[in-house]
Amino acid sequence: MAHLPPIDYAIASDEIRAEHDRELTLRGRMTNMKRILLHSPAAHRIYAEWFTLRDLLRPTLKDRAIWLFSKAIAGTLRAEIPVAFFRRALIDSGLHPEAIEPTADEALLMSFGKAVAADANAVPDATWAALKARYDETLLVNLVAFAGIMVATCVFTNAVKVELDPELEGYRKR
Repeated sequence: MAHLPPIDYAIASDEIRAEHDRELTLRGRMTNMKRILLHSPAAHRIYAEWFTLRDLLRPTLKDRAIWLFSKAIAGTLRAEIPVAFFRRALIDSGLHPEAIEPTADEALLMSFGKAVAADANAVPDATWAALKARYDETLLVNLVAFAGIMVATCVFTNAVKVELDPELEGYRKR
């Protein structure tokens, strides 16, 4: 059971209802994590910047690379909800998460994601050199900021013990 309850839309403030409705309009779904975050519309908006940063990565990185990067972070932090979320993205696109052979770029991103999640103070210099050889400074800033929001998402779901969304149940790693 989660340490914090989801908002109750029926008795929520106008500000919370407006943020809830905005989220549904933008993304068409409301997850358990979002329902809890909505106790603070500001916190919800900050976490939702994940989508903004993802869109800034997309001209250079394919969705698959972003999903593998995100899943590597979530797996390192043992965050079941984000892992299931990215397993769903991969599976629904026709891939088998345990059988994926990452490209060299995907492997680099996964290695970077794992390193950031394990100890951001200890990302190997060789990893940074490889990233700098492939990507410009703007993409790297967006990538690290995106990783930070992924880490924050994992921390939030783990610390609060957010319950797995029913639609993710079939995507859990067993």
